[in-house]
Amino acid sequence: MNWKKKLSTEQYHILREKGTELPFTGKYLYNKGKGKYICAACGAALFSSETKFDSACGWPSFFAAEGNVELKKDTNQGMHRIEVLCKKCGGHLGHVFDDGPKPTGKRFCINSLSLDFKKEKT
Repeated sequence: MNWKKKLSTEQYHILREKGTELPFTGKYLYNKGKGKYICAACGAALFSSETKFDSACGWPSFFAAEGNVELKKDTNQGMHRIEVLCKKCGGHLGHVFDDGPKPTGKRFCINSLSLDFKKEKT
């Protein structure tokens, strides 16, 4: 796949170069629609709107993920974090932390640029 042709420059930076968008700038931060958040690169289902919550961290946050998410240790920049990747295409989505709400206690902190949203049909 030629990701540079398929993705915008900003999406390529996030998904393929493990970048991070500026906080409070993402188009899905305040999205309240019902549906599925999918990988902007390959279309794999990643998160349900049912698991989205306002964490006040500046990025869309979810307390649970679909099956197409992979977790990997990230020690870049001297930090100890868990990176969230798309299991289907390997795209960088964000990071997961242990300070989320019940029932999981997880906060998947995800870049809007790594996502597309498929609205639920009513």
